[in-house]
Amino acid sequence: MSARNINFSFGAKTVLDNVQIEVPNGKFVALLGQNGAGKTTLFSIITGLYAAHGGEISIGGYDLRKDIQAALGSIGVVFQRPTLDRDLTVKQNLRYFCNLHGISRSDAYKRIETALESYGLAELHKRKVTQLSGGQQRRVELARATLHNPRFLLLDEPTVGLDHSNRLEFVSNVKALCKTLNVGVLWATHLMDEVEDADYVYILHHGKILFEGKSDDLLETHGKNSIAELYSHLTGKTTDVQHPS
Repeated sequence: MSARNINFSFGAKTVLDNVQIEVPNGKFVALLGQNGAGKTTLFSIITGLYAAHGGEISIGGYDLRKDIQAALGSIGVVFQRPTLDRDLTVKQNLRYFCNLHGISRSDAYKRIETALESYGLAELHKRKVTQLSGGQQRRVELARATLHNPRFLLLDEPTVGLDHSNRLEFVSNVKALCKTLNVGVLWATHLMDEVEDADYVYILHHGKILFEGKSDDLLETHGKNSIAELYSHLTGKTTDVQHPS
């Protein structure tokens, strides 16, 4: 997946300025930026909710402008705000998603059963969403996002509201998908402790990509000990890092 020279404005306010991002198959890419940096706007453009005012987006080899159905069919999304139907059970939410994607009943059954096992949801499949913890709900959303076998996953601040251990467990689960499913992941966050040394990082600040590269390379180049220190050094802004309570 690639976004090239993406520009977007709300009236006279520039929100994205010539943004370029590449997400290879099977790789975890972190998009770091504080609230208001433009992360959610970029995701809205990639998912077709907004139309960019300039630039090109290619997803799985499909041009988003020319073949939106095929392009969007190649991605799975976990939005910042929960989007599960809270009055349905876990299994009903997954079944409904399969119906929306035109997956046959027999195929949907297999995929749902596999997803329930893979994400540790088998014992919860009859529970309504209202009966689940925040971490469990996020696992359901991740399972749902992979049911149609996407080539790329977009996750916009997916751990907001979770405690430290659940956040890091969720990050670990998503990174495992890069290897097991060979999916490319674009992970947007303002929480710097979710980034590891080997992760590829884009730092988005006031709508511009300031720096990109492997986390450990950036730390070495700038002589910093942590991503939080690096971000503060490059942007002049303090960062949000959550620690165990």
